[in-house]
Amino acid sequence: MRRASLAAWLLLAVFGGCTSKQDGEGKRPRTERERDSVLGASQLPGARVVRGALGASDSAAAQNARLDSVANQP
Repeated sequence: MRRASLAAWLLLAVFGGCTSKQDGEGKRPRTERERDSVLGASQLPGARVVRGALGASDSAAAQNARLDSVANQP
């Protein structure tokens, strides 16, 4: 009985080590912006505030881009 149990554990260990690692390969961690966007799209309490903060951030970034383009003109 011990040999059968040992053989079963050995086979399980061998086959467990042969599995592919496709679950974690190629995945990059999400950026803070992506995480906030997912949170803002949810129905969780406070999601509306996150959406507002993302909108304010987008607005400020757009304004800074306009100011940079004006400053770079000859």
